[in-house]
Amino acid sequence: MPSFLESRINEIKLPLSTSWLLASCMEARGKQDLWIRQKPEVLKALRDQAVIQSVESSNRIEGVTVDAKRLRPLVFGSARPQDRPEEEIAGYRKALEWIFTARRRIEVTPDVILKMHRLAQGGMISDAGRWKSRDNEIVELKPNGERVIRFTPTSAKKTPAAVEALCRDYRDGVSSGVLPELLLIASFVLDFLCVHPFRDGNGRVSRLMTALLLENSGFVVARYISLERLVEESRESYYQALYHSSVGWHESSHDIIPWLDFFLSIINRAYREFSDAVEAGNAGPGKTELARMVILETDGQFSLSEIHAKLPGVSEQLVKRVLQQMKADGRLKLSGKGRGARWEKV
Repeated sequence: MPSFLESRINEIKLPLSTSWLLASCMEARGKQDLWIRQKPEVLKALRDQAVIQSVESSNRIEGVTVDAKRLRPLVFGSARPQDRPEEEIAGYRKALEWIFTARRRIEVTPDVILKMHRLAQGGMISDAGRWKSRDNEIVELKPNGERVIRFTPTSAKKTPAAVEALCRDYRDGVSSGVLPELLLIASFVLDFLCVHPFRDGNGRVSRLMTALLLENSGFVVARYISLERLVEESRESYYQALYHSSVGWHESSHDIIPWLDFFLSIINRAYREFSDAVEAGNAGPGKTELARMVILETDGQFSLSEIHAKLPGVSEQLVKRVLQQMKADGRLKLSGKGRGARWEKV
């Protein structure tokens, strides 16, 4: 696989900013066991919230949405899916459950990737759990209606062998210890998306494989903080990083640094949120995540006081901090000042 070629690995020179992100993630992994032991009562709230957000965000990125009242029952298994979008919601939840409750380490193989796809697609389409049968293209639709080919993935004929090589090269990279595992995981995900092995559902499977590879490497943050939500909130940066690092991929001349920076920044943000949720004394168990969820589920314009009224037991100051953080992340915009200030989702 292009990102795993020995010549490519030997050429990688991490900029200082990338090295800092990597070091920050490694430091957080060293602290995560302490956080888990420190506030075990917080973890249940975080896990439930992360599952809901991961299922919703990953599918929403692909244009799949369901009624808000149906989401929680579908995620926690108290409702049966009624259509294809609901099947995909329930299927993604099953895939996450398989990853996080497996008693044995799930090895990275083509069969595992096919199973992820079968689960994530909900089983309602004929090619769920099957490699693509036709060549595909990554196309950008311009505002004027013009279709521009952004990237041409691996051909359908070569896909099975390409995925086999990707899994083998990743396992060999982990065994050799030449690179930090986070860099190997990021490289795996980039190469997977460039191969684009399925007709549909590649994004979902890439996010599930990210969770699996992190879990296998001891980075358990995806259990408690939704990486899918963070990717959705940074969707434009996600596509830009993927585009810049895929140029020249087929010739192994691509620049992987933009993708590494994006990938590591997501892991770093997740660990910061994990730390805040556990250690922020005023926030209490999962209250930061609860405030974020209520804000994301509120339609139209709203005020600080309106959000605070929906969150008994959560301080107004915490709600204000969450609003400001989501504004800094580009998720919200603010109009007006003082008591007349109104917030709105971007």
